[in-house]
Amino acid sequence: MTKNISIVVLSAGLESFKEIRQGLSADDRTRLLAGGNDADQLYDEVVRLKPAAALITLDSNPEQALALIKRLASERPAMAIVSAAKSDSSDLILRSLRAGARDFLRLPIVADELRSVLDRAASFVAEQVEAPKKKGRMISVFSSKGGCGTSFIAANLAAATSARTVLVDLNLQSGDLPLFLGVDPKYSIADMAENRSRLDESLVNSFVTPYSSNLFLLASPREVDAADEVEPEHIFEVLQRLRESYDFVVLDPQHTFDSITLAALDQSDEIVLVLTLDIPAIRSTQRALETFDRLGYPRKKIKIIVNRFSKQIDLDLQLVEKFLGEPVAGFIASDYQTAVTSINLGQPLVHSDSNSKIAQEIRRLARMIAGGAVPIAEPAPKKPFWSSLLKREQPQLEMQTTMGKV
Repeated sequence: MTKNISIVVLSAGLESFKEIRQGLSADDRTRLLAGGNDADQLYDEVVRLKPAAALITLDSNPEQALALIKRLASERPAMAIVSAAKSDSSDLILRSLRAGARDFLRLPIVADELRSVLDRAASFVAEQVEAPKKKGRMISVFSSKGGCGTSFIAANLAAATSARTVLVDLNLQSGDLPLFLGVDPKYSIADMAENRSRLDESLVNSFVTPYSSNLFLLASPREVDAADEVEPEHIFEVLQRLRESYDFVVLDPQHTFDSITLAALDQSDEIVLVLTLDIPAIRSTQRALETFDRLGYPRKKIKIIVNRFSKQIDLDLQLVEKFLGEPVAGFIASDYQTAVTSINLGQPLVHSDSNSKIAQEIRRLARMIAGGAVPIAEPAPKKPFWSSLLKREQPQLEMQTTMGKV
């Protein structure tokens, strides 16, 4: 049995709250965290404080109270919910139990009845073993130099999975990931950050923009002023919540080591470090690796990817790897027309041209990065030319056979 029962109270008014508070204070197991007569405000307090129990009075507004009980029972099944009322109408008691209350307390409070209710609540709370929270895999696609194609790679890595995935645009001032997915977001990460204290599954789903049944986008703010309100600690909380809701979280941070980018990189399981084979990008990548070392990131957390690779580039790859002190994990071929066409279509290349060399390499990288934790969607096999030819000829053969029988 638990020693303490943290509890919140929805009361019918101040006098009702005083009576309940006095009754609870007589039992040294209880710790009253919050109370009030507004169901929405009390729900926010439940999300923030995570109490073990809730006592909901039904007298002043039964429908509002029953709706709160139903919501809490659905979203907080480990919470001991007790309904209370001056009326001991069997219909009201039955409705509260059907809504999800585990017990009923008659008002005004009788000490022995309250003690029995608290005994049962304590037993229920003690039996609850909190299930481990889901923790999806998180990767950041990063370059400390702009123009290396990180947004293109992030969008396609996210689209390459067949798991429930969210793509997060952390270019708060100038993000353009909606263009890569051909969507028009209504909400942004600023909205999610503003409501971070009350995020539940349904609220998370309302802030993201669906691209498909398993790929969603959390866009950057449209207005600069909204972006200025987002703090690193907000990003930390939002990303933690996204990991609980999605199997794969793909981040597209800014090209700077600001506090918001660091909040994202710190939480990432892996960092895909993107460069192109030109001197400024190579030097920038070297400085990024040195920064990662100072931050204490293990080198196994970093995967270096060369974008727009061409054999015609007059740079010795072995010398580049020696200069960086790290091997290159993958090469995405230079194919400007194919990449731009997919962006103009608003479709990730792994969907619009799934058999292209770029799409094949991105899927390989996704398999390597996911490490088996996230399934990768494979394209439908190409049908051989002769199968389509036979389909065209089949009606002619059937016609000839029919005519031969006439």
